Amino acid sequence: MSTTKLAALAGTALKNNFTSLKRPYKLSFCITYKCQSRCLTCNIWQIKPTNELSTDEIRKFAEKNNYFKWVQLTGGEPFLRSDIVEIARAFSDSCKNLYIMTMPTNSLCSADVITKNVEEILKLGIPKVEVTVSLDGYRELHDKIRGIPGNYDRAIAIFKRLIELKSRYPNLGMVFGYTMSKFNQGQFEKTYQEVKKDIPSIRYNDFHINLAQTSENYYKNESDDIRQSSEEAVKEITYVLSKRESELGIIPTLEKAFLKNLITFAKTGKSPMKSKALDASLYLDSWGNVFPSIMWNRKIGNVRETDYSLISIWDGSEAQQVRKDVRDGREPDQWTSCEAYQTLTGNVTKLF
Repeated sequence: MSTTKLAALAGTALKNNFTSLKRPYKLSFCITYKCQSRCLTCNIWQIKPTNELSTDEIRKFAEKNNYFKWVQLTGGEPFLRSDIVEIARAFSDSCKNLYIMTMPTNSLCSADVITKNVEEILKLGIPKVEVTVSLDGYRELHDKIRGIPGNYDRAIAIFKRLIELKSRYPNLGMVFGYTMSKFNQGQFEKTYQEVKKDIPSIRYNDFHINLAQTSENYYKNESDDIRQSSEEAVKEITYVLSKRESELGIIPTLEKAFLKNLITFAKTGKSPMKSKALDASLYLDSWGNVFPSIMWNRKIGNVRETDYSLISIWDGSEAQQVRKDVRDGREPDQWTSCEAYQTLTGNVTKLF
């Protein structure tokens, strides 16, 4: 079954190299903007959300849009939703070719709650479940950037729990998510060495690197000065890339290509290639608003106004104009993993 679902995902991504897709295969879905962090790089925590999509609304959305093969549940802190397992179940039940579900965590919910919910999601039978544990520095630095004393120790504890869980659920994958910004400039290697003291088995491959970027419709930090210097970013990403072990598989290949293009983005500030926004993927916020991506504040509709179906929004005139703007190079410059992976798989010749 998992092989069939992987083949379906790979086939759709390959098809996207030659033609536009009738329906997206990846959904980036912010299930809540609630967040306990106080990050210096992001202002999501300042939002006090109300009237977010309910479990029943999300279930209806999944039923009416059952073609997703990759679902990213993000936040805020997604584990603040007590119904996160039911949200995952809604997509698992409706999207018969769902191959991978990903989710981040800031580790500030109870370790028991996070572990229990991840285990229940793993039991749904989704072939790949990937959890990203946010970690932006060694103990003192991470706690400063995240604004929560003790956050580093919580992240380490959660990662150890996930390692134990993986021994029983081979469909689980996990990485530390390290966002490079001016606040942790040049501190990756020290962070890695400190983590290795706590988790001796850790490898450079177990870190996913992002550059801090601004977004009006997602991070709410469009006016903030958070980027590290271009020179330092290039140096540090190049170093991480050189330390990664060679691995076979789609995800390691994509990660390597992502980092190579992240170096290009750090050097130029320009998107390395045209995105697959509103072709392979879309961004849905917690109130049902539909955007081309997390980086593009251009609302094209709301699923509450279409009885939770995407069809009229996806095929509508505003979406068509967005696609034209992408073709003509009129989209925000960015290179984040939320958007980059489907862009890379839709440009296979640029993977290597």
